[in-house]
Amino acid sequence: MDLRYWLPKAAEVAERWGERFGPLEPHPSHLVDEAAFAAAFERFAERLEHNYPFFHPRYAGQMVKPPHPAAVVGYLTAMRFNPNNHAYEGGPATNDMERECVAQLAAMFGLPAHVGHLTSSGTIANLEALYVARQSHPGLGVAYSREAHYTHSRMCHVLGVQGHAVAADAEGRMDTGALEELLRTGRVGTVVVTCGTTGAGAVDPVHEILPLARRYGARVHVDAAYGGFFALLASDDALAASLDVDTAPWRAIAGCDSVTVDPHKHGLQPYGCGAVLFADPDIGRHFAHDSPYTYFTDAELHLGEISLECSRAGASAAALWLTLQLLPLTARGLGAGLAASRRAALAWARRIEDSAELTLYQRPQLDIVTYFPTVAGAPALSAVDAASERVLRQGMADEHDPVYLSVLRVDAADFTRRHPGVRADADGARVLRSVLIKPEAEGWVAPLHARVAALAASATGSPASTVPSAPSAPSAPSAPCVPSTPSAPSPSSAPSFEESAR
Repeated sequence: MDLRYWLPKAAEVAERWGERFGPLEPHPSHLVDEAAFAAAFERFAERLEHNYPFFHPRYAGQMVKPPHPAAVVGYLTAMRFNPNNHAYEGGPATNDMERECVAQLAAMFGLPAHVGHLTSSGTIANLEALYVARQSHPGLGVAYSREAHYTHSRMCHVLGVQGHAVAADAEGRMDTGALEELLRTGRVGTVVVTCGTTGAGAVDPVHEILPLARRYGARVHVDAAYGGFFALLASDDALAASLDVDTAPWRAIAGCDSVTVDPHKHGLQPYGCGAVLFADPDIGRHFAHDSPYTYFTDAELHLGEISLECSRAGASAAALWLTLQLLPLTARGLGAGLAASRRAALAWARRIEDSAELTLYQRPQLDIVTYFPTVAGAPALSAVDAASERVLRQGMADEHDPVYLSVLRVDAADFTRRHPGVRADADGARVLRSVLIKPEAEGWVAPLHARVAALAASATGSPASTVPSAPSAPSAPSAPCVPSTPSAPSPSSAPSFEESAR
């Protein structure tokens, strides 16, 4: 898609529609001098150069990537109308689009019935799910994995609910034995399972936790903000097997009470676009309220009547709707991009396992790869931490051949459980983390690995081995290097690479 062609078309849609209501001159208070705007826009463009190349496979850091061009066109077109999806009269067209999108998301998870809506983020989606948990089981707490996103502990505090962090197993998944021990106390009304932790991409065993929670009368909420769209791969047995995706956790979601998923991650949408789905269509009773000046049109559903948020951008629904017209929620539709990301993660993990410079921290369960520089001799956590820091900073600072990674801090017990040969001389260490959320990463695995391995050798003072390059995929660039990247921020002025909030 060529945005230079479609963005003027987007402007025409609103202009053509507006002509139906008669001529209208803009108010003088809104007029600006063209020359002044040109100068301001030039300054604006210069400010935007202080950024990271999220669109490029060189950026293998956090879980960010550009939205699909269809989403951009859909968002900007609808933004000219500026609909508010809080109430039907705020934007009838985009309210209808949102309901259709939510129905498709519910079908992706196999929910037999549902009610739900889009949100401004995964955090707000999880807040709403935990709010319903509190209302459904007043006085009882919420259990979540120690590896779950900090949203859950924070939102429990906001809601005045006791949160219980449950131990994780050696693969970063919720420990079912520890969970059952907690459930026996009778203090838990809702269990949060995570399908794709933001640290390492671990998938909790939903299929094991669901019957366990039911045995003790607890609800189950699925935080699939990051990994939710991998349900598309699990819907195809042959594809899932080829990608080493365990289908059982994903198929168990259909029996859970609520699900959070973020279309602004693997769903190719601009920020912010989250979603929350409830399996019980009557759950709206927990959101019941009245607004004497808002809900005055007849509508099957006012989205604001089943949410905590009020004003929400109808443009988000428009962008998602248009995208799903072209890339439907199927394994061969939108799922094709996730399959490429999964192949990239598996391929890089294999290279790391065969590498002398890098050590795999744990096997990737989705498309997040965690690893650390191999330290010679009797390695210690402090040495691993320092080497990871050097690789991160050196990769960012190299103007000729940059690579952008992120780090994940793990505590000593988790680290040594996976790598007992490492001496715990500190309370934890940072490991390197690469989120291969862009399907283009599949064609860049070889150059990415070679670059990071060289940086690791430099960081540890080890001689770099010759890393063979794999044949490039058809979509891969002809060469891994570019002359320079002057627009990227310098390490000293860059925002932190630690895990960001949703």
